[in-house]
Amino acid sequence: MDISEALRQNREERGLNPHELAKALGVNHQNIYRWESGTVLPGIEMCVRIADYYGISLDDLIGRKI
Repeated sequence: MDISEALRQNREERGLNPHELAKALGVNHQNIYRWESGTVLPGIEMCVRIADYYGISLDDLIGRKI
């Protein structure tokens, strides 16, 4: 699973739509679509914000198995 797929899967597992996640993170919903399509990826600081919002580690956020 790549990062884009993992971002989408994490959002969907929590029952959020892109607009809800964007509002919670204070970003435009288009950013969520871009991240999940792989057009552009969030920077590390945004990944940390997303992981914190979900209450998970960065490894869990990106689907990395350790």
